[in-house]
Amino acid sequence: MYYTKMLIPTLKESPADAEVVSHKLMIRAGMIRQLAAGIYSTLPMGLRVLRKVEEIIREEMDRIGGQEVFLPSIQPAELWIESGRWKFYGKELLRIKDRHERDFCYGPTHEEVITDIVRRDVRSYRQLPLLLYQIQTKFRDEVRPRFGIMRGREFIMKDAYSFHVNEESTQETYSKMAEAYSRVFERCGLDFKMVEADSGTIGGSSSHEFVVLADSGEDRVGFCDSCDYASNLEKAEIRPPVPASETPVKENLKEVSTPGKKTVEDVTAFLKIAPERLIKTIVFESDRGLVVGLVRGDRDINPIKMKNLVGCEWLHPAAEDLIAKETKLPCGYLGPVGMKLKIYADAEVPLMSNSVTGANKPDTHLIGVQMDRDFSVEKVGDLREVREGDPCAKCDAGTYRVKRGIEVGHIFILGNKYSSAMKATYLDGQGKENPMVMGCYGIGVGRTAAAAIEQNHDEKGIIWPLPLAPFKVIILPVNFANEEVRNASETAYQTLVELGMDPLLDDRSDRLGVKFKDAELLGIPLQIIIGPKNLTAGKVEIKMRKTGESQLLAFPDGLADIPEMLSCS
Repeated sequence: MYYTKMLIPTLKESPADAEVVSHKLMIRAGMIRQLAAGIYSTLPMGLRVLRKVEEIIREEMDRIGGQEVFLPSIQPAELWIESGRWKFYGKELLRIKDRHERDFCYGPTHEEVITDIVRRDVRSYRQLPLLLYQIQTKFRDEVRPRFGIMRGREFIMKDAYSFHVNEESTQETYSKMAEAYSRVFERCGLDFKMVEADSGTIGGSSSHEFVVLADSGEDRVGFCDSCDYASNLEKAEIRPPVPASETPVKENLKEVSTPGKKTVEDVTAFLKIAPERLIKTIVFESDRGLVVGLVRGDRDINPIKMKNLVGCEWLHPAAEDLIAKETKLPCGYLGPVGMKLKIYADAEVPLMSNSVTGANKPDTHLIGVQMDRDFSVEKVGDLREVREGDPCAKCDAGTYRVKRGIEVGHIFILGNKYSSAMKATYLDGQGKENPMVMGCYGIGVGRTAAAAIEQNHDEKGIIWPLPLAPFKVIILPVNFANEEVRNASETAYQTLVELGMDPLLDDRSDRLGVKFKDAELLGIPLQIIIGPKNLTAGKVEIKMRKTGESQLLAFPDGLADIPEMLSCS
């Protein structure tokens, strides 16, 4: 491809609203342009990269027996009502009406649609297992779209769904999919981890995320420094606390005045106690109403763990005005003693003695608080957010290290959540009807490309891993108007095309410095600089984008060595 025949609108400066490197560089490299908040047009250079990711995904899905389909993006509400998700999915689900006032949604995922297809056309156990996948556009109405295509509202996703006769068969496909995902991300040149994760709104019994390690990542991942355990912090378990060797003398419950002291820091400083002695009381709003979570004062509650302990469909911290309206209690002075809401406590709370809590009265706290004596709870469980240095739950010796990462893939064992609700059944060998067991598997195509940039860049621009590069080689003539240089450049171009190197020839009339800057920005792995001086000596200069190393190569015969040079880079 000739540069002047392509739309490559590079920019010198990053847009003001771009927060992460991948967003800045994809805009500057002319790969994407914003149409609306969280909605981007993909330009030719960007689309070439996405197609490279898609090609790798297709090869690995086909390798494990996947069959590609293409499903409608607009889905009827009836299917979502049938599965039970129409009400509970939340505002991320873009709901629309057609001209007949019938309800539809723009699909954020396709469990309902694929289950509807399979229940219509698969009846016998002899047709199972079945693995179907697609690469298609999704839409999720994110509250705060950001980071370019990494957290957009409209995005390209590979989603796959498997159908089975039992859990054992599902687990076999799940394991094959985990291996296939690992190969996908290895082939994309990414440094990643497979970690335990929460299933979220998709549902199901277990799931794992594939996380690309990057400081710009929204996810935080805990890794044990002793064993192989790794988990998203939403899911990461902490070793149960050990009771104190000596039981302290229990104090009597007593009110104390704490005028204007609402925060953990203010209360503990005022009472001259450590934060570990305070029980933090947090109210959450859920589909089951308001509920209360308790955690030690120096800790934070993980909302996902709280949701799972409560057993609700959705949960988030309640607004102060809602708390005041529903409980008639003063925010900043809440506590479990006398609390009318259902209470859930972290595992450290029962081991705390002579604790401090809010008194549910303005400017007042309680001291000498003891769980079971002064208040009771619905359930006790692991509610704490994991932090650096916490003990690993899977081994005796390890502690957690915490790093940031970008989720690029997620696999789930769904069980029969959707098949039971939507009556997707099969007949076994005895003619008995049974619900199918399902698995679900997603990869963010654009997110994978963005994550590759986050891991592979410098101050000059992108450094594409070879498998994802929009072009493998860029030819940079010193002066394309010079006949000798132009003829040599076109010879190099045709030779590289025949070698399968997918070259880009920069035939612009701009100065070489401009071409160099754009080549560095675009991140194409190998540059060939063609000038009259080196041609006189029968040479051209080649430069590797990743290392900056350059050398002279015999021209034109030396071009035949470029495929091997790139494969070894």
